[in-house]
Amino acid sequence: MDFEKLLPKRNPDTDKRNYGRVLVVAGSPGYSGAAYFASSAAMRTGSGLVILAAPETVYPILAVKLNEVIVRSFSAIPGEGFSKRALIGIKEEADQADVLAIGPGLARHPQTAMLVKDLILEINKPVILDADGLNAFEGREKALKRHRGPLVVTPHQGEFARLTGKSREEIQTQKTSLVKQFAETTGAVVLLKGHRTLVISPDGELYENQSGNPGMATAGAGDVLTGMIASLVGQKIPLYAATCLGAYLHGVAGDLAAKEKGEYGLIAGDILDKIPQAIAGVAQR
Repeated sequence: MDFEKLLPKRNPDTDKRNYGRVLVVAGSPGYSGAAYFASSAAMRTGSGLVILAAPETVYPILAVKLNEVIVRSFSAIPGEGFSKRALIGIKEEADQADVLAIGPGLARHPQTAMLVKDLILEINKPVILDADGLNAFEGREKALKRHRGPLVVTPHQGEFARLTGKSREEIQTQKTSLVKQFAETTGAVVLLKGHRTLVISPDGELYENQSGNPGMATAGAGDVLTGMIASLVGQKIPLYAATCLGAYLHGVAGDLAAKEKGEYGLIAGDILDKIPQAIAGVAQR
């Protein structure tokens, strides 16, 4: 895949509205970092505007941590994540967005899971669904087909096992066929994280990513990937191509970080910091 041809050229006569408005729905007490990494990665990947919809329980933390991202506060269960009352306000934000990233650090309270399901069923914008956003559909993978817009799902093997009811052993030995079946059933582009991350489209296109290293097996790395893919979709790169490009750039950023820090000490913030250099390397080919 010619990734350098996918990156949109930047016209001098433009402003932030030309590069995508991303809405990130993320965070809960104890997991504010996931929201931080996903929204920051979207900014670092070139989005013109990123809005973070955060539960009021973690809004004060994220409002201090994030400067470039606009942080909005929504109804939460005391001591937990989003309550179902947050739905109306988040839908209003979604109406203005080009793409949504849903799931990083949401936690698994039943009301939050209900909120995720309602969002998926009621909005028609492209969605990148990750982490606890995926867990909301545990054992109900066919319900994802009811989303009215383009959909990317980004599970690791454990999340994929919960979604499909398959064992990790089955997934390891039948990975390609199971992911193809899932993509066809749900109509989603599927990115299965792991060594040689796999991306498969609903019509069977397949990409196996070659970038990245074991040091990237660290908390927050997947949240960075979610934000990167959302940013690329918001910049009007086709869904499957944006997912493949996001996986590749994420791995390149991790490789650049590993050269500097080593694999043992690599953390998600190191990957985040190397996104601009990864993109510059591809753009200059």
